[in-house]
Amino acid sequence: MSLSQYGHMKMVNVHEAKTHLSRLIDEVAQGGDVVIARAGHPVVRLVPVASSRRILGQDRGRVVIADDFDAPLPEHMLADFE
Repeated sequence: MSLSQYGHMKMVNVHEAKTHLSRLIDEVAQGGDVVIARAGHPVVRLVPVASSRRILGQDRGRVVIADDFDAPLPEHMLADFE
């Protein structure tokens, strides 16, 4: 399999990706980055599913909700909605 470097990621063409998909999946599962290209242009990147998960509480302390967030709007603002 001939792999070329795309930044710090390995880039393979679609044919190589189809031929060596199991090997590429193993590589990504072990922390590698793989880009699949069509006609030499990057199209998609393989990423492990676990890396796309959100972690509950990861933004704790970064979001502030005002005490009066649900208070009625001032009359001049309500007029803009009518």
